Amino acid sequence: MDARFEQAKAFFLQGLGHYQAGRFEAAERDFGASLSLLPGRLSTLTNLGATRLKLGRVEEAAQLLQEVLQQEPDNAEALGHLAAALAEMGRREAALDAVRQSLDHAPGSGAGWLLRATLARELGSIEEAAGAYRQALAHGADPELVRFGLAAVQAGDDTPPAPPAAYVQTLFDSYAEGFEEHLAGALGYRAPQVLAAGLGRARYRSALDLGCGTGLCAPLLRARCDRLEGIDLSPRMVEQARGRGLYDEVQPGDLAGFLGSTGRRYDLLLAADVFIYVGALERVFEGAARVLEAGGEFCFSLEDAGDRPGFVLQSSLRYAHGEAYVRALAGPCGFELQAIERGPLRMDAGQPVAGLFAWLRKGGAAGLPARGSAGG
Repeated sequence: MDARFEQAKAFFLQGLGHYQAGRFEAAERDFGASLSLLPGRLSTLTNLGATRLKLGRVEEAAQLLQEVLQQEPDNAEALGHLAAALAEMGRREAALDAVRQSLDHAPGSGAGWLLRATLARELGSIEEAAGAYRQALAHGADPELVRFGLAAVQAGDDTPPAPPAAYVQTLFDSYAEGFEEHLAGALGYRAPQVLAAGLGRARYRSALDLGCGTGLCAPLLRARCDRLEGIDLSPRMVEQARGRGLYDEVQPGDLAGFLGSTGRRYDLLLAADVFIYVGALERVFEGAARVLEAGGEFCFSLEDAGDRPGFVLQSSLRYAHGEAYVRALAGPCGFELQAIERGPLRMDAGQPVAGLFAWLRKGGAAGLPARGSAGG
């Protein structure tokens, strides 16, 4: 029995090493080997559940963790992993309950407090979210990410000018699979169609799809562009967009940085539902003016901030921008506002998201007459 225990322990420790190094398939093998020698050991079941969660086998992970909790209801580690699994499954109320219980027994977990803050924010429990973000900060969670979340749920004048780049990349890397079906289907997303319908020309020499995602705009632009490029912060989204075969080139990168440094020139820039994850748009407008040829077009969608000046960070962790802000940026950058229209962008929690759609033209050459514009 002692030899069997020592062998199981060795497999368990190897599994922990693989898990901590991010080698989750190897970790799963070793935890499984340990369990075959010592079936039902709760620490091994917990770590195997955590590993399967990392491997994306969320329901399997939840089943293992629930097995642990049937025998040890106060197991804080199992409760924390179960909360993460339930959140992945969209069971946010149950996930919030589990992470609350976990933190009752292990209040020093920064990751646990951050998950609690995220779930409470998504469920509209703003006061609980704010308190949880503060606890997350106090217990070592990523300070940039925590302060961004805290700014979204508490009133103040310290709106972050941009989200953490790692947050946006991670968000969309994790969302790449099934992105189109969810956005265009369940959420009724329509920004690409609205923007494409409002373009002023029949054909463009060179177009750039800013924040192209998986390439939803490409089918609407390809036939009208001699050359079509895309750029996106998420490498996994870039892979999906390349797979369409409709872009001449797609590259990963920060769009503001690209616009400020590239030697390429375009006569169309389009950004559909992108600036909600950018925040301050001064660098974007300056870069757009830099790369657009005279008479070139710049069109984009925004979440509508209404009468609020500038831009605001919402509890959704998305930015909204006001029409006055767009107008204030356009003129100094040499843009003429051809049109600005209001309408729903997509659905969120069963409600339409109020949007702004804007079409700008860079001055300096004869262009099309300005379209009639709502609010302008």
